[in-house]
Amino acid sequence: MTQEIMEAVKEAKEQSKPRNFTQSIDIIMNIKDLDVKKPENRFDEEVALPNGRGKEVKIGFIADGELAVQAKNAGINLVVTKEDLEELGKDRKKAKKLANSIDFFVAQADMMPLVGRFLGPVLGPRKKMPKPVPASAKAEPIITRLQNTVKIGVKDQATIQTLVGTQDMGDEQIAENIEAVLEILDRNLEKGRNQIKSMFVKTTMGSVVRVI
Repeated sequence: MTQEIMEAVKEAKEQSKPRNFTQSIDIIMNIKDLDVKKPENRFDEEVALPNGRGKEVKIGFIADGELAVQAKNAGINLVVTKEDLEELGKDRKKAKKLANSIDFFVAQADMMPLVGRFLGPVLGPRKKMPKPVPASAKAEPIITRLQNTVKIGVKDQATIQTLVGTQDMGDEQIAENIEAVLEILDRNLEKGRNQIKSMFVKTTMGSVVRVI
């Protein structure tokens, strides 16, 4: 299937009109023979793309002490302290704005109860509850991994859409990223990728190109 994917990616790029920004490339898959009403058929996973996302990921650290200092020094988009958490708990509008602006949250494990209390109602519905990490964790490896990560899942509909790169990445790099996504289907679906009814790739502003 790799050849078909590469050809579709190439076509999607060629069809896309020039824009004044670097467009993302998404994959869209419709899954067959899947009853999404059954909880066991739903899944929500993170995938580390072998060639990265091709664009910046906005990361928020909820931490105090050394971990907060490391995150700030690494140039993290947002660092939320214990005091900040309490303030966000009182300002739902500000909390929602913050939740919408960040792709992934990481929280110091001992702060998770406060996260649940003050930010849970905002982050939960957006599927952005943070990954807990020990206070002794090193920020850099966590940041590196998240910068290459996308979320894959099936919830209310048997359709998956996710970013797999950008238009300035090579066709082969994007095809390898798509393969990493397909491996998630192999793990989570009874018949793996054989349950894909149809698959398309598209640029942000471009039209869809069918793969299968």
